[in-house]
Amino acid sequence: MSNEITKLEPKALWENFYKLTQIPRPSNHEDQIQEFAYNFGKELGLETIKDEVGNIIIRKPATPGMENRKGVIFQGHLDMVPQKNSDKDHDFTKDPIETMIDGEWVTANGTTLGADNGIGVAAAMAVLASKDIEHGPVEALFTATEETGMDGAEGLKAGVLQGDILLNTDSEDEGELYVGCAGGEDVTGKFGYQLADVPADHVAYELAITGLKGGHSGMDIILGRGNANKLFFRILKRAAEKVGARLASINGGSLRNAIPREAFGVVTVPADKAAEFEALVAACKEVAASELAATEPFLDVTVEKTDMPEKLMCAEAQSKITHVVRACPNGVIRMSDDMKGLVETSCNMAIVKSNAETQEVEIAILMRSSVDTAKNSLGSRIESLFTLAGGKTEFFGAYPGWQPNMDSPILKTMQEVYNAKYGKTPEIKAIHAGLECGILGGTYPNWDMISFGPTIRFPHSPDEKVNIPTVQKFWDFLVETLKNIPVK
Repeated sequence: MSNEITKLEPKALWENFYKLTQIPRPSNHEDQIQEFAYNFGKELGLETIKDEVGNIIIRKPATPGMENRKGVIFQGHLDMVPQKNSDKDHDFTKDPIETMIDGEWVTANGTTLGADNGIGVAAAMAVLASKDIEHGPVEALFTATEETGMDGAEGLKAGVLQGDILLNTDSEDEGELYVGCAGGEDVTGKFGYQLADVPADHVAYELAITGLKGGHSGMDIILGRGNANKLFFRILKRAAEKVGARLASINGGSLRNAIPREAFGVVTVPADKAAEFEALVAACKEVAASELAATEPFLDVTVEKTDMPEKLMCAEAQSKITHVVRACPNGVIRMSDDMKGLVETSCNMAIVKSNAETQEVEIAILMRSSVDTAKNSLGSRIESLFTLAGGKTEFFGAYPGWQPNMDSPILKTMQEVYNAKYGKTPEIKAIHAGLECGILGGTYPNWDMISFGPTIRFPHSPDEKVNIPTVQKFWDFLVETLKNIPVK
């Protein structure tokens, strides 16, 4: 396996990132990475703590002459999103990430890279291990299970951290300073269904939606990418109307916070309608490809004959679920009135899966909004839709947004540092994603917080990549910021 990225600059950061790629760290399988981070701090002779929810906290004293500066907390999450292409043989709980250099980008071979948030963690590690970087008192807060619920941030106790300034390293555009983020909430909708016999004259097909880009359900929702679940049921609805297609099973999407890239289902149609069904799917593919030509050039829709299923979903349930998936809000719901180009409220229909054993279809949705009342209203719309169709909804995992503080001292400092170093003022932005700052700021209301990072594209998808020159700029900016932290 190539370790070419360890030759990149800044060397200390890239060496640490390479080490992270060699340790399996998908969300909820974090024992190895937590042990690694804990041992990293201990081996440096630094005070190191693992709390009851798996957060790793490492403290390093100020360098000589910097003892009077405010304490800085580097914050990033240890886990990563496990997404891979369907033709890639990779076990995220066991296998290392295969990194590759592609021009000015580092990417992975058919899987997510884990630059989200591995680059930020690697930068904090480099500061902790450094002997020549000037800084005041610093702490690293490496949180657990961020990607599937922000469990580490939620479980962090008050009074554990000692610093005053939080530098979150989990944003993904170099030259931008983030001062706010959206809150979010999960919705699970469930439908029970009866099983039905397969008509004797039917043939079975696997209908597959593949080739979509997917991506981060917050950062990338504005890009208008295709949703595999929406496309699947769009085709199924038309096939049911035209040729009497029946649904046996559906497996669409895999993660709540990722735009679904693929959906697979088994359907049956009357044998004498098979050719018409195949032609209908081909026509639907052509329409979808035309509509999404700019955003989804690799969209593929296929049907292949397959083994006959033992049972089908009853026609009534199929109809209700089809209508719900087709009608459920998805994508950008409203743009912000306060910040140009910022999504205020969005909805990601992430997962639609059937289970013949429990006779239940589960639909997983992630809502995001920087306005709590707008998020609550969206949830009410979804609940009403599911109720009308005879389904049940459960809301959970709500987390708050982070309200901007334009009078922030660390914001002023970092603006001045960036302008002095690069001759321009960084953009000030809020992000339509769930940064941990919202939760952490609720526990530590005294913290002055900023989020920044290098340029990362297509996180939460196998196309994830990080721009090499911006990693150097991010690192240089971080080092210079540490030299200019305000005094206590």
